[in-house]
Amino acid sequence: MSDDDAVDVEVESPDDAASANGTAEATAEGTSGESAESDGAAGGDREALAAAVAEHDEALAREVAALEAELAETREELLEAEEEVEDLTSKLARVKADFSNYKQRAKRKQDEIRERASEALVERITPVRNDLLRALDQEEGSDLRPGVESTLEKFDEVLAEEGVEAIAPEPGDDVDPSRHQVMLRVESDQPEGTVHEVYEPGYEMGDRVVSEAKVTVSADES
Repeated sequence: MSDDDAVDVEVESPDDAASANGTAEATAEGTSGESAESDGAAGGDREALAAAVAEHDEALAREVAALEAELAETREELLEAEEEVEDLTSKLARVKADFSNYKQRAKRKQDEIRERASEALVERITPVRNDLLRALDQEEGSDLRPGVESTLEKFDEVLAEEGVEAIAPEPGDDVDPSRHQVMLRVESDQPEGTVHEVYEPGYEMGDRVVSEAKVTVSADES
């Protein structure tokens, strides 16, 4: 082989090789540093997110606990209200039963009083009826007036003791529509519109008129 045919081969010097190695090492170090910084930032974000999630969970836990406490309190109040309603319902039932029993007792008592009063009145009136029967049993033609007058006196005594008074206005008295019943108008020497005579006496007991007196009234003579 001739010298012209020889291939030139460049041989790196030791300095060039060292320079190239240094550049590569620097590049590798830079890449490694950037990767570490990126990992550090990602780690910080994860920690912040975890902290936020934990805080949110704690807030939710507190809210749930508060709601559960409120629900428990509401249930207790509802239970107390139901017990109160049940108690009031029971009391109302007892009051209604007591009132019903009271009405029945009052009615029985009124009936008993009415029966006793009727019995007492009958006991006091029957002797008067017997007197009338004895007066009628007298012989015909005999004077019955004394016996009837005596019976009338007994009747008046019984009525007076019961608080009953006769309504018997005098001639010339004014007509009282609440106590007198006008039967007819007649010519009379009494003032016009006043009582002429009593056709049948009435009776009053306290402030209540039992029966009105039946009267005739004076009319204008002209």
